Amino acid sequence: MRLTKLGHACVRIGDGDTTVVLDPGGFTDPGAVDGADAVLITHEHADHYEVAHLRATDAPIYTIAAVAARIREDAPDLAERVEVVRPEQRFEVGGIGVRVVGELHAVIHSELPRFHNSGYLMDVGGTRVFHPGDALTGPAEAVDVLLAPVSAPWMKVSEGIDFARSVGAPRNVAIHDRIYSSAGLGVADTHFGRILGAAGADYVRLADGADLT
Repeated sequence: MRLTKLGHACVRIGDGDTTVVLDPGGFTDPGAVDGADAVLITHEHADHYEVAHLRATDAPIYTIAAVAARIREDAPDLAERVEVVRPEQRFEVGGIGVRVVGELHAVIHSELPRFHNSGYLMDVGGTRVFHPGDALTGPAEAVDVLLAPVSAPWMKVSEGIDFARSVGAPRNVAIHDRIYSSAGLGVADTHFGRILGAAGADYVRLADGADLT
């Protein structure tokens, strides 16, 4: 398995000849979808969904009904490539198995509407990788690598740490990290690293373009 961080919440996962790209949004590095066999989108917010990235590939797009509706409105030329998924659905991209997890975005504020969101649990050559999108909803099964949100308008650092501990993955890779300043991320990294480390888990925040090793 090769796992590459590509800006904010976007991660590229490869296994053999198969490449899946998750959440190439507005903060995502150019070229993130090059060579993708599939693009998975968790929800409709601009830091996870960007039409320009979807137009840069001819890969199928797996996403929830709310995002499919946005694509039909924003880019009808892409609609025929969209595969709508639902909670607990299972599908495969090449040799990568995917299970759809959860249904709602975390609460941003009590006065704002809830959005739909689905995470993706992937079996990548026997390594289980979980991308929750913008939710603190775990898959209720063992995870080897958690893509852990570290900064968001809908989350405190303590909540992110507790979520990571509840998932219990031995390896945790930071995502959703363009919200804080570098100073704020330093504080978040210190807390995540110290508390998850005390539980026997690894934590790393990769630079954009860097691989998990």
